[in-house]
Amino acid sequence: MPPAIPPQRDPRYVDFPTIVHALAYAAERRREAPAIACLDRELTYGQYAQAAAALAQRLGAHAIAGERVAYLMRNSLDMAVAIYAGMASRAQAAPLNPAYTDRELEPLVGDVDPRLIVCDAEFADRARRLAPAAKIVVFGVDGVTIDELLAAPVAALPVPQADDLGAIFFTGGTTGNPKGADHRHRNLMAYCYATVALWPLALDEERMLNVAPMFHIWGFCYTLVLPVYLRAFMDLLPAYKPAVVLDEFQKRRITTFAGGPAALYMGLRGNENFAKTDFSSLRVCLSGGAACPVELIRAWESATGSVLLEGWGMSEGAPIHHNPLHGVRKIGSVGIAAAGYEAEVVDLETGTKVMPTGERGEVRVRGPQFITAYRNRPQENARQFRDGFLYTGDIGYYDEDGYMFLVDRKKEMIIVGGYNVYPREIDELLFKHPAILEAAAVGVPDAFSGEVVKVFVVLKPGATLSADELLAYCRDNLVKYKLPKYVEFVDALPRTTVNKIDKRALKARPLDAPAR
Repeated sequence: MPPAIPPQRDPRYVDFPTIVHALAYAAERRREAPAIACLDRELTYGQYAQAAAALAQRLGAHAIAGERVAYLMRNSLDMAVAIYAGMASRAQAAPLNPAYTDRELEPLVGDVDPRLIVCDAEFADRARRLAPAAKIVVFGVDGVTIDELLAAPVAALPVPQADDLGAIFFTGGTTGNPKGADHRHRNLMAYCYATVALWPLALDEERMLNVAPMFHIWGFCYTLVLPVYLRAFMDLLPAYKPAVVLDEFQKRRITTFAGGPAALYMGLRGNENFAKTDFSSLRVCLSGGAACPVELIRAWESATGSVLLEGWGMSEGAPIHHNPLHGVRKIGSVGIAAAGYEAEVVDLETGTKVMPTGERGEVRVRGPQFITAYRNRPQENARQFRDGFLYTGDIGYYDEDGYMFLVDRKKEMIIVGGYNVYPREIDELLFKHPAILEAAAVGVPDAFSGEVVKVFVVLKPGATLSADELLAYCRDNLVKYKLPKYVEFVDALPRTTVNKIDKRALKARPLDAPAR
């Protein structure tokens, strides 16, 4: 496979030990420049660093250096400041999805074993219940406020070290069990360097918009890491609402939209305000988390005049590949690897034979942005980290120009609007229902979310259960994007020759009307 020659990073981009160093540098260089806004509140870089420093003083009093700080918060200025304060205190930030049910959060909190939890006031009781031994710091009503932090005596922002653990993001495994991907600060900085090598965004000029949640690696990196590294203005929205996003494009004169999966762009195009939105400032839009249809890319670019670039990454390290901003784009490909990375396509049987150009296999990667182990997962570590490579579970091939094309997933993971859903978690939940004999969850195509969950259910003899009752049971135990959209009751599940449930056969069945 003749490798593509990636562009080198412009020397004007500064090397920092950690992103906290970059925030301190930005506060010194662009103290009065707008740094981050959420709804009607805005912080300058000087205020951003000041608030983080003031909170770091408080958090540091709880001996959190080298420990983990969990976050149960919605996208907000509070969350951005709180995460920087935790990292500045040399703690590892562990942002968790507050929309998860307690059943989903319990194993994650147990794995993190946080010394401290920072949360919005609405989640304070949950935090105390989930981690009774942890110290709880509450933002909002009767808790910490940004104004209070800005009024505190000015203190220097403390900084961690490059090899400190900086953040942890949870990803499912082949068994569906959540795994904590431990990122050191040097991994997060390598993400910056890889991104600006292929997506060379302007220093001190970009006006970025993000809607992705900060508990996800995409939202974390495109809210907290890359904008600060670029000394850009970040417009953070609490949630994705198409009409609000379109209004922000023109009101804030956004130049770069962090974007996300294809479903997000479909929602924007389908909104009634799309045709009358002023996109004249918008130059670059980013797509990842799931495949972006070629027709959507072309329609978006034609309507907005901006370029929509596809990339590929994972909770264990991002980005892996992306289409260059200045250079040859191949729509339908996830692009080329940045300098300093290795990505190989290897045979599915042994994972050691590098496949020729055009032939499919599992993609394995290694480079400075990737983790080298999961937290508390020795068996998963032995399986997925071999000879310095991380085995991604994605099936792909290289073309003759060194561009990667992804075609399938080795795992049975379902990607719903950019979120990973592992069928086994849903299967095991359904098995616990007293009326269900056996069940199987699969991913099926969906025009909006890319994929959605469909479940096939076999009832116990004499048992009764409606689709509405099953969905109510699921809603009590699963976050919204994991909920089945289709439910089909069957007499028996198809089996393979070795008596495993044949999920390929289930996926091939025609779709009935959605269950909700």
